[in-house]
Amino acid sequence: MSRLCEGRVAVVTGAGQGLGREHALMLAAHGAKVIVNDIGAGVDGTGRDASHASGVVAEIRKAGGDAEVNGDDVSDWNGAKSLIDQAINSYGRLDVVVNNAGILRDRMLTNMSENEWDAVISVHLKGTFAPTRHAAAYWRDEAKRTGAPLKARIINTSSTSGIYGNVGQTNYGAAKAGIAAFTIIAARELRRYGVTANAISPSAQTRMTEGLRELTEEQRARRNPKWVSPIVTWLASEDSQAVSGRVFQAGNGIVSVCEGWRRGPTIEQMADPVALGPIVNDMVAKARKNVGMDGLDLD
Repeated sequence: MSRLCEGRVAVVTGAGQGLGREHALMLAAHGAKVIVNDIGAGVDGTGRDASHASGVVAEIRKAGGDAEVNGDDVSDWNGAKSLIDQAINSYGRLDVVVNNAGILRDRMLTNMSENEWDAVISVHLKGTFAPTRHAAAYWRDEAKRTGAPLKARIINTSSTSGIYGNVGQTNYGAAKAGIAAFTIIAARELRRYGVTANAISPSAQTRMTEGLRELTEEQRARRNPKWVSPIVTWLASEDSQAVSGRVFQAGNGIVSVCEGWRRGPTIEQMADPVALGPIVNDMVAKARKNVGMDGLDLD
């Protein structure tokens, strides 16, 4: 097997279980040195258990790979910096940041508490921003020091809830939509340093999605988290230098390039809202409808 990430240094957040674990294992199998970050919290973000991250590191080392445990909270500014610093101090460089850590606190909008909103936004959105911010500053300085662009990678985790919309997840969906936008803007800002930024929208059965729907054995097999990691591993490699600012849907039998917001039917601006109303109704009727959770047109 050709090893795509030989000698590269990668940080994977939320890597103790589920998707993050699969990403860490595949990156290591392809030659990357991996910092396995996880605080070991429950699905709702409470509790701590270091054994999950330690177990993944043990698996990587048993297979002949190189990995270290990190238990920092990525939604904490200093914790995120400590994570990035560990990779640089341990391995002398940093090439890849995979932002995967996340929690769920689903609730209908009319019943959602402030804490349920804040906790989800913090882990997903700030937990993507903070490690990326510290890594980006390091890469900027490296590019200036060497006088040449790098081949560094940011790989974020969005969601179908964020890019398509899902009932009961205004907090989670807003965070994941924000991550998609963050990815596009980061790609544009960091291009000058040779840093690419992409995101994945995974369709996988993990502890965060367990119990949401009844699945057959065949459906479970198609939603195994391992099917998401190949696109993450390729994006982490030097081969993906030409791809940036994209969101990929992966898992459940597909890999797809998602196409974002774009301007639809358009008219010249009008001063009279009474006259404008019927025209807007006609424009909306002609516009493409929002898609469903599968990314396809609603009936």
